[in-house]
Amino acid sequence: MSEFSSTSPVMISLSSHDPTGSTGVQADIETSFSLGVHCCPIVTALCARDTRQLIELQPTDASLLIEQTRAILEDMPVAAIKLGYFCQTEQIEAMHSILQDYPQIPVVLDPVLSLSINTPDAITPEAGNKLSDALLHLLLPLASITTPDIVEAQQLARQADSVDACARELLTHNCEAVLITGAKRTSEHFINCFYRPRQPAREFCWPRLAQFSHGSGATLSASLCAYLAHGLLLSDAVEQAQQFTWSSLKASRRLGMGHSIPNRLFWCKHNR
Repeated sequence: MSEFSSTSPVMISLSSHDPTGSTGVQADIETSFSLGVHCCPIVTALCARDTRQLIELQPTDASLLIEQTRAILEDMPVAAIKLGYFCQTEQIEAMHSILQDYPQIPVVLDPVLSLSINTPDAITPEAGNKLSDALLHLLLPLASITTPDIVEAQQLARQADSVDACARELLTHNCEAVLITGAKRTSEHFINCFYRPRQPAREFCWPRLAQFSHGSGATLSASLCAYLAHGLLLSDAVEQAQQFTWSSLKASRRLGMGHSIPNRLFWCKHNR
């Protein structure tokens, strides 16, 4: 097991702003704070939503994303970068141009293709395919690891006919590793599958939880990014991030009228 840094490293998070705190940059801030990492959040889209549905979405101009990201990279010692929701190909192209200048920084790609669990985002199927293609060809080759759920994996690897085939297709785009969440499910367990080139797949089995919480993917990718920022090896970061996420979900709280929200400060006795 690689060692956890005693310092407070810096990570950048690019994602949407979810006012409920379930997903997006607030989820990343809470997660990184809980793990002793300073998060620099960059908002890719402003959202109007509650714990039941997405109501409205306003993208951030790609030029502003470039200005924000480069300002942080040129000012602070960024140790890892998390890429979350992008709603325009121009945003993805902007990040591609920036990441090429910083190949030494680990990148965690959470390939979010939809922000909504109950109502569709205002993105047509054709636009959705353009976004997924941009993720595949521009961001995936620059990522240290990508963390799709099974639905996202199937949307990205459209020619694949199995979980393993999805992962292998994603690895052909030169991503270093793929972690597919919910790859297999039973009545009692939820199984994530970890893939690396020329290595056998590794399964992680987690007990199913009774309550549904929105924000598991954001918590997983943010915690993985935080552990990489601390200098952990990728395999160790993958293990630790899953444990952190499961514990956050187990401690979820239903604060609104819809889904529960992960409690990323589950370890704090005053925050239950």
